[in-house]
Amino acid sequence: MTLLRQTVRLAERHRRAVVVLIHVALVALSNYAAIALRFDGAIPAKNWDPWLEVLPGLLAIRLLTFVPFGLYQGVWRYTSLWDLRNIVAGVGLSSVLAYAYAHAVLGQTAYPRSVFAIDAILLICCMSAIRLIRRVCRELSQPRGERRVLIYGAGDAGEMIVRDMKSSKACAYEPVGFIDDDPRKVGQRIHGVPVLGSRRELPAILRATAANEVLLAIPSAGPETRRDVVRELAPLATRITTLPTLHDILDGRVTADRIRSLALEDLLVRAPVGLDTRPLRALLAGKRVMVTGAGGTIGSELSQQICAFGPARVIVLDRYENALFHLQQRLAERCPGVPVHAVIADVTDAHRIEEVFEEEAPEIVFHAAAHKHVPLMEAHPCEAVKNNVVGSRTVASAAARHRADRFILVSTDKAVNPTSVMGATKRVAELLVRHLAHRHRTQFVTVRFGNVLGSNGSVVPMFLDQIRRGGPVTVTHPDVERYFMLIPEAVQLVLHAAALDGDGCAYVLDMGAQIKLVDLARDIIRLSGFSPERDIPITFTGLRPGEKLSEELVGSGEDVQPSAVEKILRLESSDVWSDREATWEMQKLERLASAGDRSGVIRQLRVLVPTFVPDQAHAGRGDRLPAAAALATSALPVAQSV
Repeated sequence: MTLLRQTVRLAERHRRAVVVLIHVALVALSNYAAIALRFDGAIPAKNWDPWLEVLPGLLAIRLLTFVPFGLYQGVWRYTSLWDLRNIVAGVGLSSVLAYAYAHAVLGQTAYPRSVFAIDAILLICCMSAIRLIRRVCRELSQPRGERRVLIYGAGDAGEMIVRDMKSSKACAYEPVGFIDDDPRKVGQRIHGVPVLGSRRELPAILRATAANEVLLAIPSAGPETRRDVVRELAPLATRITTLPTLHDILDGRVTADRIRSLALEDLLVRAPVGLDTRPLRALLAGKRVMVTGAGGTIGSELSQQICAFGPARVIVLDRYENALFHLQQRLAERCPGVPVHAVIADVTDAHRIEEVFEEEAPEIVFHAAAHKHVPLMEAHPCEAVKNNVVGSRTVASAAARHRADRFILVSTDKAVNPTSVMGATKRVAELLVRHLAHRHRTQFVTVRFGNVLGSNGSVVPMFLDQIRRGGPVTVTHPDVERYFMLIPEAVQLVLHAAALDGDGCAYVLDMGAQIKLVDLARDIIRLSGFSPERDIPITFTGLRPGEKLSEELVGSGEDVQPSAVEKILRLESSDVWSDREATWEMQKLERLASAGDRSGVIRQLRVLVPTFVPDQAHAGRGDRLPAAAALATSALPVAQSV
């Protein structure tokens, strides 16, 4: 045994020499076998001398020709089609050169021409076989993975991941079968792993194979497909994993170490890959850019993405010092070359906003500051008007007076046919911005979108917290549905919409189909490793003040047109304020809010927004939230927009 180990170590130390000797032996043996086959095993005496004369030259030609094709360098246990291609090319070229050497140089006319063809075929087979034997032995000696996995997707990604599982010694996965919705693939095998059936048969196949988990190996699969798979497996206690999306796999490599648990983000609409960033650079590079509400979810993400396009200065404005301080520190770390000015200011303070515009002279203004919690704003309509209406008017008017190039209002789907005070005040802000667009040099743009996953107070963290406590997960109504998008993708599309031409235009983000909150709750429970209803109950608590069953992104009287950017739609509307509405009626609304007249504010909002249908059960309540309502609000998940 000791002698064997020493021999193996010696061979490994001089691997290149061993590989060359193996090729010498294969060339000689295949050539001898070729001439033997040519004469049915009985080689005539007159053909021995020509063979012996040609053999040394043949060996030299083949061994030298193999060098540029890298046939001495490959790691045989990773043999692939690339190696086979080089073997065929190396043997083919060396056979042509050997034929020329034998007939033109040596003048061996007695050397049969067919031997060269037979020799080439045999040598290709021998060189390929010796490499494949090494790979097969390695794969057969691999220990079986601890986790039996079903792979959903018998495409390129599935093939690559199975190949990596079978070739990696440290891999903990044992592929037991493929699932694919293409009926032509069912019954076939990939690297010895069978395609067992389609998605509809997934639960039965899972039980039959005793698989521990399902791997989604379709990087291009949309969120609808992923949601369908999650729901197919809802009754089963099976872990679901996935591979990075095409958005993340830029080099096309798919390996077992990239497998990760399926997350809620995988079930939501993402921005399209490969959007042209040149318009964003043209809009932002070298410009002074202001973001109001910069400490919030959307504002902070806007600030970070803006910094990537080389602005001359970024002014981050918020009235909350803690959020602004942390944002400033984060931007300093991630974008050290971009000057960031943190400004403490309230957007409703006209004098302070005027000071900021005089000092900073912003050229691009993103207005993301807003009150957004629907139930709270139902109880505090005057505060909603002060922040969402007065704040928007103050910042937009300052941008116009100081001749900013562009003002972008970040709005919400709740502004469409609003039933809540928050939605109505955002609709007033939209109409105000559209009115200003026709009277000033500044280009005014509105961007409207729905809920973003993970925003402050959003529904998902609430669900997760309830699951951690063991449930129940509370949903207001079984039919409530909302649009959802990830924060980075939503902000990316906001920036692209801001770069589009169209003074006074409104743009809406195509957020896909709405998702029922009860389905979202079940998905989160499932992804948390529990079974909905069985492990974590779901209870319905009733619609909250101002809440709709479903949201809308396009209102009545608005015409939807495509824009130059995928996933962004342009809204054309004839709903434009008169000067009376923009001045006298607006002033009346602001006076009522300043005086604390809640019922008057609701009535005036209906004058300015005819489509506003307030929740009569809650309209006109005091700004002090009753104790019972406050408790309900804190206990329930809040799905909001901006």
